[in-house]
Amino acid sequence: MPKIGNDIVDLNLAKTQSNWERTGFLEKQFTIKEQQEICNSENPFLKVWQFWSMKEAAYKCYTQKEEKRFFAPQKFECTLKENHCGNVIFENYKFYTKTTITSFYIHTIAEIIFIKNANKIRRFSGIGSPNLIDNNIKLKIAKKTGVSFLEIEKKKTKIGAPLFNHQEKVLTKSCSISHHGNYGAYAFVL
Repeated sequence: MPKIGNDIVDLNLAKTQSNWERTGFLEKQFTIKEQQEICNSENPFLKVWQFWSMKEAAYKCYTQKEEKRFFAPQKFECTLKENHCGNVIFENYKFYTKTTITSFYIHTIAEIIFIKNANKIRRFSGIGSPNLIDNNIKLKIAKKTGVSFLEIEKKKTKIGAPLFNHQEKVLTKSCSISHHGNYGAYAFVL
């Protein structure tokens, strides 16, 4: 079954609340290879938050698959390809990522696919106000499934991952919700 994760970083908030240049921050969060790429980047600030977003999105995929939580960002190693696509490697897992960078936020969606017919997976994502994310997801699910918006409810798994249900039937195979500052984001698979 496919798993999906996402992360969003409000860049204005990151500028004011996170001092990524403080002693020890890069060493605790990033591999040597990633640190070198950050330091050699034209815009180290953006590279830090892109890698962070990739790691967080991959972590959310992993926790849905393995159902355990932990904090070890340095163990997730990012590799960038072209057009803001990349991979994150953790243990024996390879997560495929796609990052969107605007002047306001960085948003990454990560996927790990365990089936052969990956092109048949119905994926959905969006960005909006953190307060409206659940309703946005319900509206999309209702439109795609024909289930009444009012009858869709969010429940959380034992690790806190959201799933959307109609009565006792789980409608989302995988779902990830994130928020930071002024932005909320979601990604889910039906």
